[in-house]
Amino acid sequence: MALRIMLDVNDLHAYYGKSHILQGISLRVGAGEIVSLLGRNGAGRSTTVRTIMGEVTPVGDIHFKGERIDGLRTHEIARRGLGYVPEDRAIFPGLTVRENLLLGMKSARRPGRWSLGDVFGLFPLLGEREHAPGGVLSGGEQQMLTICRSLMGDPDLLMIDEPTEGLAPMMVALVRGLLEKIAARGTAILLIEQKLTIALAISHRLYVMGHGRIVFEGSARELGEQPRVRSEWLEV
Repeated sequence: MALRIMLDVNDLHAYYGKSHILQGISLRVGAGEIVSLLGRNGAGRSTTVRTIMGEVTPVGDIHFKGERIDGLRTHEIARRGLGYVPEDRAIFPGLTVRENLLLGMKSARRPGRWSLGDVFGLFPLLGEREHAPGGVLSGGEQQMLTICRSLMGDPDLLMIDEPTEGLAPMMVALVRGLLEKIAARGTAILLIEQKLTIALAISHRLYVMGHGRIVFEGSARELGEQPRVRSEWLEV
């Protein structure tokens, strides 16, 4: 059975002032897939997801669930089922865990596929701290809260930027497990991840970026057979 394409990006360009940051990016994410976007800092990975999300003006074609979304505003894109977890987490520190999660709901009248019970089941520690202010959580707990808040918006595809950055190894393992559980429930993931071991372990397919372009596309096995790609575009 052919994979149903959720996100289809073709010849995407983006600019910061006169700087040409994205230079013809093309990528696809299918239903239920985990697809990783790899590359060194400055390669254009975060700009790619921000442009898809409408935070940077896109030049090119972006289709989501068969509908063209380039040119739409960010909230309009989100309402169509495309979620985004930025690198800075952006929780509300003065609100409780529960209140942060409820803010992510698309509609209180029409519950989505993810309830508070589902979220607390995925990450019980959030349930234990349901009434604690978000600001007292550890960095890893705040990252979990941000991802779970995005799930409350019932996305069909979730774009996540560097979810394990700065986390302790135990929390990294929890984030990895959470991403696998999310995909297993049918939500596709476009992941920006600096830790190559995690991306290789959980991704169905991988893209490698360099200087605003895609320089490799394939499976983890195929990337392993391309030592030059790893040395030139990934390794420090």
